[in-house]
Amino acid sequence: MGSVGVSWRVWKFLLGVWLVMIGMLIGSSDSLCEFEGIFNFGDSNTDTGGFNAAFPAQVSPFGMTFFKKPVGRSSDGRLILDFLAQGLGLPYLSPYLQSIGSDFRHGANFASSASTVLEPTASLDVGGISPFHLAIQLRQLQHFKAIVSEFYEQQGQGTNNDNKDASYSYLPSPDIFAKSIYTFYIGQNDFTSKVSAYGIPSLRESLPQIVSQIDATIREIYAEGGRTFLVFNLGPVGCYPGFLVELGHDPSDVDEFGCMVSYNDVVDDYNNLLRETLTETRENLVGATLIYVDVHSALLQLFRDPTTHGLKHSTRACCGHGGGDYNFEPKIMCGNMAASACDDPENYVSWDGIHFTEAANKIVARAILDGSISQPHFPFQQHCDLHPID
Repeated sequence: MGSVGVSWRVWKFLLGVWLVMIGMLIGSSDSLCEFEGIFNFGDSNTDTGGFNAAFPAQVSPFGMTFFKKPVGRSSDGRLILDFLAQGLGLPYLSPYLQSIGSDFRHGANFASSASTVLEPTASLDVGGISPFHLAIQLRQLQHFKAIVSEFYEQQGQGTNNDNKDASYSYLPSPDIFAKSIYTFYIGQNDFTSKVSAYGIPSLRESLPQIVSQIDATIREIYAEGGRTFLVFNLGPVGCYPGFLVELGHDPSDVDEFGCMVSYNDVVDDYNNLLRETLTETRENLVGATLIYVDVHSALLQLFRDPTTHGLKHSTRACCGHGGGDYNFEPKIMCGNMAASACDDPENYVSWDGIHFTEAANKIVARAILDGSISQPHFPFQQHCDLHPID
């Protein structure tokens, strides 16, 4: 009986260990992913509150759909970046410039509304362009990495950090930088500010410089240990309601879908140059994954045939003033007391004439996650157990 009792206890112990291991596997399966974080560079298309942290001004109805209040995002709800993080099982990215309530354990967002790739030649007050251009955002990343490294070095040396633990508890471990995705969605403000001030010919001349700066930034991050890069191209700005109102054009320049052909042609030139440059760079970055993300094709499809994706309105803004075909008035934009938002943003492609609704952002994000608009093909489900982005 003694040997039987011992065997039974051993069996129970092994069974218990097995059940614990199964439980751990089941509990962690939803969050298994090769990528531990996201570091984002961009403008208002991916700004999760950076510009508003630096220059607080956003008011309702921004954020009305999901957050139920303005949270520094240029939309009624979540952005493409938010859905990307959600799909990977990561929290929404905190803005690097936000001093209160930020959690950087899974990355940081350096994007700022009105940012450009190239250094701006005018101040924010004069030109409406953010001072946080791409080179500044890169320096912010490097400063952030230095702080993380310094903190962990102090911890390893036994330095007394009793007064730092509260503020530093939301920092990532130093190895996150090699295990994260670096996303780039920037360049739209270089395009629109240049074309508004100098016209299409001058814009075409600057395209190589813009692309070269993005390429140089990627190479610098790679040299510092970054290995996975997603670079978004530019959307069809010739279809955006705000630009249809503000950018001069002849009626003959408008295609059957209501978009300006000449401006979209320049966007195509830029996107082709960006794709070709990244293709060349990819061959030189050993061990890196460099993906060209064709958000342009996904957005163009929404503008041309919104009903295919369950939407109704393409080149008409949900939030704005003036009604008509575009519901956009440059002097009374969304957020102005005289402007108002539609009751059904889920039926619109455009939120405020320049940015997109949560509904449109979700459609594009799904295409990114399934790899259908990535070159080369990059289905995230082969790298992560994806979460639903409902």
